[in-house]
Amino acid sequence: MEEQYDPQEIESLVQKYWEENKTFQVSEKEDKEKYYCLSMLPYPSGHLHMGHVRNYTIGDVIARYQRMLGKNVLQPIGWDAFGLPAEGAAVENHTKPSSWTRTNIDYMKIQIKSLGFSYDWSREITTCQPEYYRWEQWFFTKLYQKGLVYKKTAKVNWCPHDMTVLANEQVINGSCWRCHSKIELQDVPQWFIKITNYAEELLNNLNQLDGWPEQVKTMQRNWIGRSEGTEIKFHILHQKETLCVYTTRLDTLMGVTYLAVAVNHPIVNQLSIKNPALQIFVSNCQPTNMSESNLVKLEKKGMNTNLFAEHPLTGKKLPIWVANYVHTEYATGAIMAAPAHNQTDWEFATKYHIKIKAVILNSNGQIPDLKKSAMTDKGVLCNSGEFNELSFDDATKAIQSQLIKKGVSKKMVKYRLRDWSVSRQRYWGTPIPMLTLQNGTTIPVPEDKLPVILPEDLVMNGLVSPIKTNSKWAQTSFNGQPALRETDTFDTFIESSWYYARYTCPGYSKGMLDPSAANYWLPVDQYIGGIEHAIMHLLYFRFFHKLLRDAGLVSSNEPAKRLLCQGMVLSDAFYRTGNHGEHYWIEPHNVIIERDIKGQVTAAFDKNGQKLVYAGMTKMSKSKKNGVDIQVMVDRYGADTIRLFIMFAAPVNMPLEWKNSGVEGAYRFLKRVWRFTRKHINQGNTILLNCNTLNNQQKALRHVLHYTISKVSDDIGRRQTFNTAISAIMILFNKLENAAQDTDQDRALTQEALLVIIRMLNPFTPHICFILWKELGGFGNIDFAPWPQAEPEVLKNNHLTIVIQVNSKIRGRIFVDSEATQTQIQALAIKNPCVKKYIRYSTIRKIIYIPGKLLNLVLN
Repeated sequence: MEEQYDPQEIESLVQKYWEENKTFQVSEKEDKEKYYCLSMLPYPSGHLHMGHVRNYTIGDVIARYQRMLGKNVLQPIGWDAFGLPAEGAAVENHTKPSSWTRTNIDYMKIQIKSLGFSYDWSREITTCQPEYYRWEQWFFTKLYQKGLVYKKTAKVNWCPHDMTVLANEQVINGSCWRCHSKIELQDVPQWFIKITNYAEELLNNLNQLDGWPEQVKTMQRNWIGRSEGTEIKFHILHQKETLCVYTTRLDTLMGVTYLAVAVNHPIVNQLSIKNPALQIFVSNCQPTNMSESNLVKLEKKGMNTNLFAEHPLTGKKLPIWVANYVHTEYATGAIMAAPAHNQTDWEFATKYHIKIKAVILNSNGQIPDLKKSAMTDKGVLCNSGEFNELSFDDATKAIQSQLIKKGVSKKMVKYRLRDWSVSRQRYWGTPIPMLTLQNGTTIPVPEDKLPVILPEDLVMNGLVSPIKTNSKWAQTSFNGQPALRETDTFDTFIESSWYYARYTCPGYSKGMLDPSAANYWLPVDQYIGGIEHAIMHLLYFRFFHKLLRDAGLVSSNEPAKRLLCQGMVLSDAFYRTGNHGEHYWIEPHNVIIERDIKGQVTAAFDKNGQKLVYAGMTKMSKSKKNGVDIQVMVDRYGADTIRLFIMFAAPVNMPLEWKNSGVEGAYRFLKRVWRFTRKHINQGNTILLNCNTLNNQQKALRHVLHYTISKVSDDIGRRQTFNTAISAIMILFNKLENAAQDTDQDRALTQEALLVIIRMLNPFTPHICFILWKELGGFGNIDFAPWPQAEPEVLKNNHLTIVIQVNSKIRGRIFVDSEATQTQIQALAIKNPCVKKYIRYSTIRKIIYIPGKLLNLVLN
């Protein structure tokens, strides 16, 4: 065994062994419990960042732990290879998206392998390969045949920078989720998948996901947005038509003073034909995006249509307005406005001097003061005729009953969720497998003509998708008739919605999935990824699994049992301010930092002495130049050190602050483990531990050993508090370092403890543990060594830990039998090496003993 810990030599040696022996390659074994551990697949941007490393380290720790429990563990990896960034990079670097993507994959694969993740590389998937995307094309045609896919021209979210449509889920605060450009509304022909058909099941099944964070489930519930309400027909005076509205606040019906319709409601379209002023108003009021929250935030604008509707219960005339804050798609595109009890309606009514009528009392039983705002709480009705003094629930039932009797109302369930727009007007994606014939009919590409392969030798101009200008590619035929291919490509979220299932049978050529393999491995037992994917990816992920189930390809209802959302990785960020207030970010290694005694940054300067602004610990990013070069860190400290630090520095669901001092600390710990193990091995072979002849100190150490096994097992397996697991291992190792090594029994106990410690560290630091396990004489390959088990008898607390003080200062601790007398404890304390040096030349004047806890030796 080498004298010094050399991670570079060790890690290359161990990684070579894993690769040559295909250590982590698995197949279905019906006689063995399976465990499917999966981290969200990376986009091949060119370099791993610390967010990747944290995600994949968490997954690898879990996978290695489950493998040591004796399970058949699948942990695959692949590449989410389509997407807009490749197009931008291709234009910038004068290359093709395919070349840029595959070059990045080759480099990132080297980086990933250097970190020692236990992936089954035989299952590697690259989503831009026709062998992969042919099956999503096939599946899309099947969904079309089942009536779950349709095409329509719709007002959609258009990103002017990326020149493509976005689904509602991809619009964040009115901006593109990727480039942050403000979204515009455009009429564009689009393909949709009917996710709304599954809204109720997507919502209800959240209750079955006990292993998912409550925050993610709440975000999905809110996005699906189920509401139980009432649809009411308001008769338009002097017209045959009625205006339908949907409300969840039927208790405010007697306070309705106007109706409002969206700017593109059919009534508005009809009226504007003969009303130029209305045409101008509508053109000036087109919303910038389809987000309800953003529509509400707009400056309220309206125009009276001069139409009136009849109140269904009072018969009073209600003016109908066009209002820019009414959502186009949610519910009916029309609302009944009770401005006394809805803040948005109140703002509109106040601006346009529309009557405001209170019909609900304050909590104190008084009429609310509506001069400054609406009163939006539920309560007891007033000014509502026969419904006065009724509570919200009773009033809702009574009013609903009256409306139903009149035949103008029905109970309704509505959802905020909209069908998934899957068309994208970009090039680097999966071609949508549809054809348009000469007579205008649209049909799916026949199965024997799949896949529709994306041509990869086209040049990007940065303005438009090259397949949209390549008439040769678009032109094809069907049954001898000329036909045109669809030139839109799929939203890349489709590729990432089913990849987890394809991992179970990546080489299967007879269909999208091999049901026997898919149903052996699925559902995923542990899924790991960021909370930022809660609505987009994770909602589509769940939806697609239900589509696969209903196609008979899988048997489970949900794709993943347990979800872990890791926190961000933060790092110090510094910048200098330009003449016009702009920020010029400086890489931390080019910054001279002054710190206080607590290590906090007090001042920062660049290498020219210019003072910098410290922006604090912020998310690592290229724009702020505060990322860490992973390869530099691995070359300097080794993969095991990086893995150990990442798992120890913070709870996995919380932000991790990257600190080089912490990395150094992890490195020092591994060097200590190496040195201590080497010293133990060099002392020669050990005898078999005789548990019946252990002294009190040995029993106490063995108790701590088995307590640590129990705690670490629970921390990793159930609680997933990996940082506390590592802390417990470190505490145990510290005790082992300070334990006696004088007798054969001492060394036998050390051998037992080291074999346990190495196995418990193995999920975190697999390379060093691989070597130390063999050097210690551990049986077989540690990757499949059994996880240590705590012995119940040893866990029984038959001893005490006594703190030893000298002149009230702690100098050591001893472990004694719980029945030990004060005299016996005093004798052991005086002989303790840590205490002995402090009392060697002094006389013990007084002894203070607190039974079972503390012994204080007071000296002259």
